[in-house]
Amino acid sequence: MSLKLRFELPKKLFLKDPQDSEYGHRLLKNAIELIDELGYEKFTFKKLATKMSSSEVSIYRYFENKQFLLIYLTCWYWEWVTYLIDLKTMNLDDSKLKLERAIHCMIHANSESQLSEYINESLLFQIIMNESSKTYHISGVDKVNKYGFYIPYKELVGKLAAIIEDINPDFKYAKSLGSTLFEMINNQLYYAEHLPRLTSLNKRKRVEELEVMVNHFAFSVVLKK
Repeated sequence: MSLKLRFELPKKLFLKDPQDSEYGHRLLKNAIELIDELGYEKFTFKKLATKMSSSEVSIYRYFENKQFLLIYLTCWYWEWVTYLIDLKTMNLDDSKLKLERAIHCMIHANSESQLSEYINESLLFQIIMNESSKTYHISGVDKVNKYGFYIPYKELVGKLAAIIEDINPDFKYAKSLGSTLFEMINNQLYYAEHLPRLTSLNKRKRVEELEVMVNHFAFSVVLKK
């Protein structure tokens, strides 16, 4: 059963929010499928329109370009992970357990549940792993940052940092560790899949090993005397 959640995403990302219409839902569903199939570089609005039996003009009524669409999908994913962390930690008082749960949510966000009928979380996770760095490792990052495009990521990292600071108030690098943990998860899974000599993870057991490894790194640093 789908959860009926709607995330407030940066308004300058879109001309019309695709969460608010049936056509928009189709757009997101087909965009995720096509980016996963082709890769971001080969993905175009023309190809998306063909897949949807629609027109490019209709797609451009929602997004100015494919870069904004990719950032939109990435922001949506950041919001989804934040939602999961809130859901799984809301009744916990033990900050160490909160961090363990947060790490679990970041690793397993693609399989926690089906959030909506138009977002395939498993495919979206593959896009995040393969393509999300292209949303902020770009030449115009400072300009779009002023538009608030990365607020969902900053809020996610801020949530992780708050948990880390609860565990050790004297730890000086909570935000840096929070963003490092999130990037580590994506990078290590990517390496296990495509560049195995860059990771110690076993490809067949990478998810299970990753959770143990990330917890080891996180607590070794935070609890170090």
